[in-house]
Amino acid sequence: MTAFPRTPVLYVLLAMAAGLAGSSARAQSAVTDGQKLAFDRGKGNCLTCHVIKGGDLPGTIGPELKDIKSKYPDRNELVAIIFDETKRNPQTMMPPFGRNRILTEQEISAIVDFLQTL
Repeated sequence: MTAFPRTPVLYVLLAMAAGLAGSSARAQSAVTDGQKLAFDRGKGNCLTCHVIKGGDLPGTIGPELKDIKSKYPDRNELVAIIFDETKRNPQTMMPPFGRNRILTEQEISAIVDFLQTL
């Protein structure tokens, strides 16, 4: 009977595989949390102004949120827009969700994770 060698390399590979599985689950959780926040009428409230696939009763004040990753390949730009769009566009109607502490940095990050899947 041949047993697997108990070398550090084997343990490292097993640990890496476990880590990848865990990070995938965490990423999916962040996307789900971000969608919940984006669709939540009391928190993120993105649907008040934007059409988002899968959302009910969207508004049309803001642009439709689709193809986000191609429009904003730099994740940090999208984070900055949600945090405080008035820095980029002083005439915007979009609330500064981060500056006004409507959303935490973690919540904004989760919403960006979700938006990048659209």
